[in-house]
Amino acid sequence: MAATHLHIPPNPKTPTPSPQNPPPPWFSLDTGIYTSKHPSVNLPVDPNLDAVSALLSRIHSIDDPTSAAFVDSSTGFSISYTELQIMVKSIAAGIHHDLGVRQGDVVSLVLPNSLYFPLLFLSLVSLGAVVTTMNPSSSLGEIKKQVSECNVALAFTSLESVDKLASLGVAVIRVPESFDLDSVRFENPKFYSIVKGGFMSVPRPLVKQDDVAAIMYSSGTTGASKGVLLTHRNLIASMELFVRFEASQYEYPGSSNVYLAALPLCHIYGLSLFVMGLLSVGSTIVVMRRFDASDVVDVIERFKITHFPVVPPMLMALTKKAKGVCGEAFRSLKQVSSGAAPLSRKFIEDFIGTLPHVDLIQGYGMTESTAVGTRGFNTQGLRKYSSVGLLAPNMQARVVDWSSGSFLPPGNRGELWIQGPGVMKGYLNNPEATQMTIIEKGWLRTGDIAYFDEDGYLFIVDRIKEIIKYKGFQIAPADLEAVLVSHPLIIDAAVTAAPSEECGEIPVAFVVRRQETTLSEQDVISYVAAQVAPYRKVRKVVMVSSIPKSPTGKILRRELKRILTKCVSSRL
Repeated sequence: MAATHLHIPPNPKTPTPSPQNPPPPWFSLDTGIYTSKHPSVNLPVDPNLDAVSALLSRIHSIDDPTSAAFVDSSTGFSISYTELQIMVKSIAAGIHHDLGVRQGDVVSLVLPNSLYFPLLFLSLVSLGAVVTTMNPSSSLGEIKKQVSECNVALAFTSLESVDKLASLGVAVIRVPESFDLDSVRFENPKFYSIVKGGFMSVPRPLVKQDDVAAIMYSSGTTGASKGVLLTHRNLIASMELFVRFEASQYEYPGSSNVYLAALPLCHIYGLSLFVMGLLSVGSTIVVMRRFDASDVVDVIERFKITHFPVVPPMLMALTKKAKGVCGEAFRSLKQVSSGAAPLSRKFIEDFIGTLPHVDLIQGYGMTESTAVGTRGFNTQGLRKYSSVGLLAPNMQARVVDWSSGSFLPPGNRGELWIQGPGVMKGYLNNPEATQMTIIEKGWLRTGDIAYFDEDGYLFIVDRIKEIIKYKGFQIAPADLEAVLVSHPLIIDAAVTAAPSEECGEIPVAFVVRRQETTLSEQDVISYVAAQVAPYRKVRKVVMVSSIPKSPTGKILRRELKRILTKCVSSRL
């Protein structure tokens, strides 16, 4: 698509519906409900259908089962759709017979991106096991929390995390990087015995759509990170609504698309796209172990990538790299989709100016909605690059005045509520948080401030929740505050976000230290860094005499931002 005028309205200007100005058909003035402009999708109604069976039934109908489902970007090793189906069933049998995994067991995947990740996830879910994923860069404390809460008994992990998990009493299976089974047989016989094949199939358990399939961790709308219970129904809905909708945006079939998977597969954005969803339409997925801008250019050209889902920092790095590279390298690229955090005007303008033939869209979803929410939708006559797009099929939304609770029509900003088959079952062992987040009739309170324009496009303009979004990762201030106050020389602490052009937001800590101590800002940064994953590190520290709080003891984060602004101004 050629670039056109960038549509980024500073404020909504949609007139309020009235008898003289009736509401659009996709909005009800009586109920305050926004409905999708896309036709509804008939979802499977069989209550005894598991997510993997639903996926495999889709794979059976793809045009060319010999085409590549997954490709390793570094070696070129590929797995066809036919091989994928055989391997999932064989590995499931190996896990069942060798490791004794049964329906309802909770198994953790603490893995970087690799072809083994989707194979293990699908095999485990097909057994009726519950999978919980962790970022391999997680600290021992973070892993311990999740292992304890989820009651994890078995984990598949890479070499760098084996000792962490073993120290917690978890049975550990080391997953190799190589797909050369001869070398795996010699170097890792335990894993080889699972993946070698030859096992008899196992009896399929009776799995219901409402059974939990995965526990994904999210910071939610407030507070510390929580386990999100996602059911087989949720995963099926994500596959049917989010991905199939995306694949149908263009005239060419989804089976002709080649996606680059550089997003972490352990997070809902990557999981919903690459581990299940895109397989249902027969796309090829090229998997990168980690994102690197220089390598990405080569991978896009070598594998003729057509679609590249990113988060804003990846988009910025790609744009910067593309400015110094021959345009032929990106000739195959048709779409870049961004999620996890809103794109700034500068990022959008830089990208469409650098790669004007590539369709840039944004999307909106949450772990709590299995990534189902909205998807950008540009046409020849209507391109709204700064919008997160239209509601996905079968999804509904409300915009609610957070003071009065009234439902707001197009053009008015309020808290976004969404409803649909992707909405989670609830939070793990946390009924209070569940009741605060999912209210009557399954409405999910997102904590984000948003509005719909006159064409039904959604714009995210702010958020009520306090979550910090660093390079697309969600960071809960409460988690970092708990680490800070564990320091013997810190009396009190609070964390808030500071804007960063490169990262989106960075965590800033406000620290009250004990009198007559030599605790420095760098000491605090190093202390936190030793206990959390690299992306969750505190990037800046401000020493203060007290933390501003309300009479009820709630931290006044708005006041923290004022203090931060004052500190920055005083240094200019």
